[in-house]
Amino acid sequence: MRIIFFGTPDFAVPSLRALLDSGDEVVVVVTQPDRAKGRGRRLAQPPVKELAMSRGIPVMQPAGIRTASFYEELSLLRPEAIVVVAYGKILPSAILKLPPLGCINVHASLLPSYRGAAPIQWAIIKGEEKTGVTTMLMDEGLDTGDVLLQEETWISDEDNAKTLSKRLSELGAYLLAKTLDGLRKGSLKPRPQTGNPSFAPPLKKEDGRIDWSLPASRISGLIRGTYPWPGAFCYLNGDRIVVVKAGVHDSEEEGPPGRIERIGPEDVLVSTGRGILSIIEVKPEGKNSMPALSFMHGRRLNEGAFFDVL
Repeated sequence: MRIIFFGTPDFAVPSLRALLDSGDEVVVVVTQPDRAKGRGRRLAQPPVKELAMSRGIPVMQPAGIRTASFYEELSLLRPEAIVVVAYGKILPSAILKLPPLGCINVHASLLPSYRGAAPIQWAIIKGEEKTGVTTMLMDEGLDTGDVLLQEETWISDEDNAKTLSKRLSELGAYLLAKTLDGLRKGSLKPRPQTGNPSFAPPLKKEDGRIDWSLPASRISGLIRGTYPWPGAFCYLNGDRIVVVKAGVHDSEEEGPPGRIERIGPEDVLVSTGRGILSIIEVKPEGKNSMPALSFMHGRRLNEGAFFDVL
């Protein structure tokens, strides 16, 4: 099968690798332009580009995908299918209609739940017990196309957006291979999405602000769901601090939200709107991550001190 692959970040790499190892012909990989990253602002290649180049696959990095010239380039490649995995832009109608087998998207949620750009993060933030991957035939809506296959996975209390993304990326690669096999054999029939949709808009930096009046479980979900970006943050005496790792502490005792109840050898316990949050690791602004205990000792903070409350 002749395939054009659209994808950009680490999440898309296992799916591209699965295609390259399957015997299908990936005629070109389309990915986002190189971006400046880090303090040195050096240009960095998208992970998908690195894999494609290592396998000798042509790469296209258009600044825009809605031009007649770009469409003409794709049509000359005569793709039977287009596969899209976390590309980062919405494909125009002309491209969606180009391949005979359609455009197949690998989406990191159980659609119609969490349509949008950040389904992994929001599933954790919202406290979902499970999520999964959906392959679908793309249409012009936002993740509204007919479902091809779905696969579930549980979200553990230890999962954050980084670990869950890695697991779902591997699950997505497996499901993509299974989907293409079904389409090739004609045994897979698309079905409309059913149920009430929910949405997962792109995360903004301010989405990571910790509200200590919320329950500890909600704050823990925010911390895990926003790691590694944008990070869950709070303020202590006006200084911005990112909470890197935390969990819910099993305790019936609690005080006013934001009060430090105990500074122990392994964590710092803070009261919330309901329950106690165990803070294990923090990152002060401009510094490296460190154990919460080391941070507290460095600031000479005592039990009974308060984090700034909204």
